[in-house]
Amino acid sequence: MRAAVIYGHGDRDQIRIVNDYPDPVPEPGWVRLRVRATSLNFHDVFSRRGMPGIKIPLPLIIGTDIAGEIDALGDGVQGWNPGERVLVDPMPCEGSRWKFVGEQFDGGRAEYCCVHASQLMRLPAEVSFERAAALPLAYATAHRMLVTRGRLRAGETVLVIGASGGVGTGCVMLAKQMGCTVIACAGSNDKLEKLRQIGADHRINYRERNMREAVHAIVGKPRLTGVGGVDVAVNYSGGKTWKETILCLKTAGRLLTCGATAGFDEEIDVRYVFTYEHEVLGSTGWRRSDLEALLKMTAEGRLVPAIEHVLPLDDLAEAERMMEEREVFGKIVIRP
Repeated sequence: MRAAVIYGHGDRDQIRIVNDYPDPVPEPGWVRLRVRATSLNFHDVFSRRGMPGIKIPLPLIIGTDIAGEIDALGDGVQGWNPGERVLVDPMPCEGSRWKFVGEQFDGGRAEYCCVHASQLMRLPAEVSFERAAALPLAYATAHRMLVTRGRLRAGETVLVIGASGGVGTGCVMLAKQMGCTVIACAGSNDKLEKLRQIGADHRINYRERNMREAVHAIVGKPRLTGVGGVDVAVNYSGGKTWKETILCLKTAGRLLTCGATAGFDEEIDVRYVFTYEHEVLGSTGWRRSDLEALLKMTAEGRLVPAIEHVLPLDDLAEAERMMEEREVFGKIVIRP
C-alpha cells in the first residue's frame, strides 16, 4: 500500500512516501480501515521530531485523526461490517494495549490502517470523512477544556490566544455555540478576518497591538469589584504568554490550558492569582462523550470544522511545513 513513513526522527525530510509498505492485517478484536481522510496536528510534528520521555517505534506511519470505511474484520469482532463509515477515537484503550494510534502503532497516513474495534464510532451520513477527521485531537480537546473543565456558561466573555489553529478555531466556534462573547487573537489580519467569519466578536492582531492593552480596551481593566476583564482565557500556546494573559482575567476568572506549543517554561505574577481569586485549570485529551457531542453538532450543521486545505498524500511534507510555520487557519486534511 501507499504510505507516508518516517524511518528516523528529525526534520520533514524524514517523511518518505512509499508504494510498497506491507498491508496491515487485523489481529483478533481489531479491524482494518480503508483510510479516506486523516488530519494533521502538532502532535504529529512532535512525534516526527521525537518527544522526550516517549519511545516511538520506527519505522512509523504517523496520523491520529482518522475517518474511513471498514475493510476487514479480525477474529471475534462483532457488531461491525465491511463498508461501514467510521471515525476513529484515537484515545488509547485497553484493547489497543493503551497505545496511541499514529504514535505507538501505525496510523492514518496510509491507504489502510488497523485499530481496535472499541475505538470505532459510526459516522453519520451527513458528516463527510474530511470533517470527521478534523474533530478528535483538536475539537474534542477544545470541547473538554471549555465545557467539562472550564464550566463555560452562556453570557461569559472568552479570550482565545492562538485562535487560528485547530484547537483555537474549535474554541471560538464552541464558545459561540454556547452563547458567549469571543475575543480572538492571531498574528495576521487575514486570519483575523477568517476568525470573524466563524464568529469571533472581537479580533486582536498580537503582532501589531499589545494583547493585554487591546483586551482592556474592549472589556475594561479588571477591578476587585468584579467589573472589567474576561471570564475565561484560553492559552495553550505558552511561550512566556501566561503573565499577560492572567492580567486580562476578571475577579474569579479562569485560565484554561491544554498544551504549550510555544514553550512550557512559564512566568506568572502570583499576586494577581490570589488577589483576584483566579483559577488555573489544566485539561488533557477528551472523552468519548466529547466526540459524540461534536459528531451530533456536525451532523446537524451547527458545527462546521475550519478546514483550510484538503491535500493528497504526496503533499504531506508541504502540509507540515505550512503548519510548523503557522501559515494555516484551522485544519489541514490529507486524503491518502
